[in-house]
Amino acid sequence: MRFNGIALLASAAVLGACGGEKKPATDTAAANAAAASATTPATMTPAPAAPVAAGSVTAAPATGATHEVKMIGDATGYKFDPANITIKQGDAIKFVMASGGPHNVAFLNVTDAAASAQLDANMAGAKMGPLSSPMLMQPNESYVVSFGKVPAGKYDFTCTPHAAMNMKGQVTVQ
Repeated sequence: MRFNGIALLASAAVLGACGGEKKPATDTAAANAAAASATTPATMTPAPAAPVAAGSVTAAPATGATHEVKMIGDATGYKFDPANITIKQGDAIKFVMASGGPHNVAFLNVTDAAASAQLDANMAGAKMGPLSSPMLMQPNESYVVSFGKVPAGKYDFTCTPHAAMNMKGQVTVQ
């Protein structure tokens, strides 16, 4: 009985700690803008070229075709469609959240430092980390990755929340 009481107290402490922090108050205009954007699917595209780190690599815009890859989570599993795609240097890939989100795209095992820096620079906007896009939450929300100035090679990618479910793919840049 005493063990149950200790377990109950520990559980309550853990749940209380997960309550989050108090968010600052926002003005009405900001709240209305946030509500409007929440109901409209967003497309996240790379920002104009800007320095990534002091004097290092700048984002390179896409100069070729834009290819679409759907991010799917349904009864058939979690997958990118197509999972393997071949593009030319300078092309872009538009990752579209189709179902079963949230999804993101995170590039793995990019061992060439120059390729990693360029690809990361081309992934604009609020990211989850290096070589990792933001989470796409709404159907038809998308994120575009430019492969401008990214060297030829193979680039493995995954969806971070669904990596254990084998949601992965590969881009071959020619």
